[in-house]
Amino acid sequence: MELRHLRYFAAVAETCHFGQAADQLHIAQPALSYAIRQLEDELGATLFNRTTRQVSLTSAGDFLRSEAARILAGVDDAERGVRRIAAGRGGLLRVGLTGTAAFSHLPRVARILRQELPGVAMEIQADMLTPLQCDQLRSGALDVGVLRPPAVGDDIEMRTIDVEPLVLAVSVDHRLAAEPVVSLTDLRSESFVAYASRDSAVNDAVLRDCKRAGFVPHREHAAPGTAVLLALVAAGFGVAVLPASVRTLPLQGIVFRDLTDAGSIELALAWRCGADNPVVDAAINVLSSAFTPTAVQELL
Repeated sequence: MELRHLRYFAAVAETCHFGQAADQLHIAQPALSYAIRQLEDELGATLFNRTTRQVSLTSAGDFLRSEAARILAGVDDAERGVRRIAAGRGGLLRVGLTGTAAFSHLPRVARILRQELPGVAMEIQADMLTPLQCDQLRSGALDVGVLRPPAVGDDIEMRTIDVEPLVLAVSVDHRLAAEPVVSLTDLRSESFVAYASRDSAVNDAVLRDCKRAGFVPHREHAAPGTAVLLALVAAGFGVAVLPASVRTLPLQGIVFRDLTDAGSIELALAWRCGADNPVVDAAINVLSSAFTPTAVQELL
């Protein structure tokens, strides 16, 4: 049974008039009549009662009318779905986010994607360090990463979407909690709480800035993630220097202070070079447009 024959049958079944159906289909009436006879021969059933005055459906034709409507609707849905996916407007997008970006940027990223690409389903993984994201982008386990540059390894493209200053996190009873602004040199004798991974871009940025201020931070405790790190700071185990997006995590027992001489750290979209995935292309385009490049460049 050809799909073309089903469409022809549906048009005749709707109008019960071969001439009107032929006009709708933009074909000649004899060609339509011949196609319907072919369909009837193939099915071994008469689909229409034909007289010189009217055309009506037989019982077999009435059954086929409902089945044809269901089949053709499914075909139309499939065609629309394929076109949406080919245009990057449908499918699955797997997104990874690093550290505090899950708290500060995930709501905006997810909202933009839902608004601009409503046919795209999202799978979110959070608190992923840059090296792991890069590995999973290359393997295809992730489609888009939100990470701290630089990328680890080859074949990763990136686009900066934010540049965050580094800020100080201390417990409420710490000697610096009452200070409105703090200098890195004030932290020379402090114990630091840092991320446990040696691949942490935040740790590297803090070490760089402390060395520039004339000292190497003493790392007293290490935490597997941001939530544990802040809990250790709140408990008084040490201070932490983190991206400013950590302020989106209000935690009892902690205060955040600006640092006068600390640097900044970038946040970037990342994806695999040459990824033949229209959904990824569409996501990168809408997210890049949402995070103003001019504002980011001014901060670099």
